[in-house]
Amino acid sequence: MRMTRVLSAALLAVGLASGPAVADSSPSPSASDDSKAPTQAGTSFRTATEIDQGEQATASGSTGDYLYWSFPADSGQRPTVKATVKLPDAHAAQSWQIDVYDGLRRRQSCQYGAQTRTAAQGTGTVELACVLRTVRAWSEPWANDPLPGTYYIRLTVLDLPAADLGKPVGAEVRVDSKDIGGAAAVDGSLAKPLVPGIAAKSADDGDGSAKSAVLSAIEPDDGWSSGWWTDRWVWTAVGGVLAALAGIGGYALTRGAGRPPGVPPNA
Repeated sequence: MRMTRVLSAALLAVGLASGPAVADSSPSPSASDDSKAPTQAGTSFRTATEIDQGEQATASGSTGDYLYWSFPADSGQRPTVKATVKLPDAHAAQSWQIDVYDGLRRRQSCQYGAQTRTAAQGTGTVELACVLRTVRAWSEPWANDPLPGTYYIRLTVLDLPAADLGKPVGAEVRVDSKDIGGAAAVDGSLAKPLVPGIAAKSADDGDGSAKSAVLSAIEPDDGWSSGWWTDRWVWTAVGGVLAALAGIGGYALTRGAGRPPGVPPNA
């Protein structure tokens, strides 16, 4: 009976701890209203159109243009970038590609996904996808790991025949993330996310205060995480509780095993 109570307590502890882990593994919620999503794209890193995760951004352009968007990604997230290009009715075969850069403008590799695709002549649309590596809270300076901050999407066409230059195209871009949680936790965090800005203060505006010039104001809906809390803390605590319960259970099973029944302890 005593052993049954010990096992029941252990199962209850595991059940309570599994809740946060399950919640962390679910994808980030989609935006409830896409009517406010951007309808244009930038033409460079500095003019990249800011979008939130879960938004369906659209843009119109011409073949040969570079289209740029930017989005925030926090530690523990694994972003997935998807793009759909609507091609003109008459065109030769075209190869389209999406590239993703971090806040330091370092090109980030894709774990998987069709980053480059060729649309055959007469094809109406081409779909691209790039699943990035999990964003880390901290990394060595020499590493190329994805870090918290602003990320840039660049959509462009490759090897385009001169006859197809300037033809109108439409683009749709969407970014979603999966929260990996404590499985991707590291012992460290950045002092600030990699968000483009200007360190120098601007001139006095006349009211006696100086303001920093920031090039990107977009951030996650719940703010940037501090980097110290993950569900790994929960599982560490649960492991300690289970170890203690296992010790108590082992003691209860083996107590007095070396003494014959009815013999006093000091006999």
